[in-house]
Amino acid sequence: MATKLAIANLLSPPILFFFLGTTAVFIRSDLTLPHSLTKFIALYLLFSIGFRGGLALAHEAWDQDVILTLGIGILMSMLTPLYVFFLLKNKLKVHDAGAIAATYGSISAVTFITASSFLSDLAISYGGHMIALMALMESPAIIIGVLLIRIYGQSAARQAYTSVFKEALTNSSVVMLLGSLLIGFVSNPQEAQSLQPFTVGIFKGMLTFFLLDMGLVVGKNMKALRAAGISLIFLAMLVPIVNATIGIILTYYLGIAIGDSLLLVVLLASASYIAVPAALRLAVPQANPSLYLPLSLAITFPFNIVVGIPLYYYLIRWLSHLG
Repeated sequence: MATKLAIANLLSPPILFFFLGTTAVFIRSDLTLPHSLTKFIALYLLFSIGFRGGLALAHEAWDQDVILTLGIGILMSMLTPLYVFFLLKNKLKVHDAGAIAATYGSISAVTFITASSFLSDLAISYGGHMIALMALMESPAIIIGVLLIRIYGQSAARQAYTSVFKEALTNSSVVMLLGSLLIGFVSNPQEAQSLQPFTVGIFKGMLTFFLLDMGLVVGKNMKALRAAGISLIFLAMLVPIVNATIGIILTYYLGIAIGDSLLLVVLLASASYIAVPAALRLAVPQANPSLYLPLSLAITFPFNIVVGIPLYYYLIRWLSHLG
């Protein structure tokens, strides 16, 4: 079953277009997407997932499972940067260790969106609170990463701590996601239904184009991995596996629904390549983006969308049948 799921995921159009993007770079094609277009698509995806999550959240009971799920996600977004930082503190410069720690403590919205599309294809539902959790997990790791740099680094890394709060909380992805969630939550259901052709009907096509662009970006960043070294590439595979394992075990013992379990595990296993670089560019400019960005974008992101999502789903289903 795991093999069938992996093959089905691998052969889905969005994933195939992701590989088309990476292939285009390797064959030196001039294929590109305008930056303004890809930014619009990214905002659309966040709007769609946030708006639909708000609609679902309006009808959701805040029971024990919801609170536990939110608690696990937020706690792990604080613990992950801590253990990653101390693994790297003696191997890298402090600001680079802190930057990588923040990257792996935060989340990838596109990986989450790909996982939600995977669930939709399987007709498996998930709670609207998962959208809220995605937004809530963006910021804590950024703040903790910068705090660690302040504590262990030089004074030059300490000057913009106030700014990082603002950047983490007002980042365009967070504002669009939380804003759309709130609007969906308070919207008139009949009026919201009229938006369904836009929020649902074209969603997968937009995701396909976005993953094509992600493939192009990954292809361009592959050369930068040489600077990272084998140990960091190993870390980029290890952290998602460790965090996913923790998430799968916890969701099994807590009896969390399969759809919510998969999305929680995907959030724990993902790494940021949008919000964190934007915040670090402001707060810790001396951190080397050629280290933390290729690790999340060229290793962890492809691993999760190609192998991780179907593998995590299979393990969650297998454990649920054992129970």
